[in-house]
Amino acid sequence: MPRRRKQRAELAAHVDQGHIVIERVWPEIDCGRWRAKAVVGDVVEVTADIFRDGPDALGAWVRFRGPSDRRWRAEPMHAVDNDRWAGAFRVEEMGRYRYTIEAWTDHFATWRRALALRVDAGQDVALELEEGARLLEARAGVVPARDRELLQRAVAAIRTPAPGRPTARADERVAAALDPRVLEAAARTPDRGRSTTYEPILELTVDRERARFGAWYEFFPRSTGAEGAHGTFATSAKALRRIAAMGFDVVYLPPIHPIGVTNRKGRNNSLRPDPGDVGVPWAIGSAEGGHTAVHPDLGTLDDFDDFVAEAGRLGLEVALDFAIQCSPDHPWVEEHPEWFHHRPDGTIKYAENPPKKYQDVYPVNFDTDNSK
Repeated sequence: MPRRRKQRAELAAHVDQGHIVIERVWPEIDCGRWRAKAVVGDVVEVTADIFRDGPDALGAWVRFRGPSDRRWRAEPMHAVDNDRWAGAFRVEEMGRYRYTIEAWTDHFATWRRALALRVDAGQDVALELEEGARLLEARAGVVPARDRELLQRAVAAIRTPAPGRPTARADERVAAALDPRVLEAAARTPDRGRSTTYEPILELTVDRERARFGAWYEFFPRSTGAEGAHGTFATSAKALRRIAAMGFDVVYLPPIHPIGVTNRKGRNNSLRPDPGDVGVPWAIGSAEGGHTAVHPDLGTLDDFDDFVAEAGRLGLEVALDFAIQCSPDHPWVEEHPEWFHHRPDGTIKYAENPPKKYQDVYPVNFDTDNSK
């Protein structure tokens, strides 16, 4: 599309949005780049500055859609102070919610407000009453049946004369026009012609309550064995009942993968391990495998599944430390040497936090060129 035609199309789209501006929306993180978060059962409050040129009254609602919703839903917004509006919706399931704000000019509310001011000033409102009757007549044709009869009765009461009815006094006609029930009925099915919808569509991640808070208990499975013996997933499972009884929610384990032999550390970070030293769990990877394997001394994947199942029976969840680093013996070191930092002499750089040195760990180089 030529540039000028594109600009005209963008301008036309902007004009079609009407006169309303929606800005300073909350929650919105980094212009919608990141999702806000909530847990199931939360009432999510959405606020924004909403205004337009001129004195016309506005209407607005929060539109939202949950993971299993087939259609968008909406909850009303109300003016808080100056141009600030607020609304809310409840999140009822885990997953991704989408939400936005739609605002429109409320012609009936604008007319109603002006009518009240004219009446207070003692002005003749005969023409204004007919204008209101026509507005309500148009709305009566589109509202649900539960509101249609109410609006039709209001139209008949506002107009004079009406079929089969004597001329009504002006104060009766005004009272019918200003009836709060009429305003509520019209607002339930608003005339959203030329409304403005906020962009971009915002997103919300809804998680379970435990994602907000939980008591975590960390222990090393290898430490659950009898004196001098290496613990297993089976011996670790026996400790779960005690942990659950203390009120913890989550069992947190260090890496459960095979541990490297090269530069294995002994006690107190020693470079000379004793024959019985099993190494640091964060030095991941050996001939037995890497991040997709479990340490053979702990058991098998089936044994780990049994451990997780037992935790679930006790109301506990299991969290694993996912450490993206490797021992010098990790299969990735040979398969993908480009994933690591290389020194000028050709050796792979091990992890350091000066003055500390971790010769048994190779950190992954996340800035490597992995396009090949």
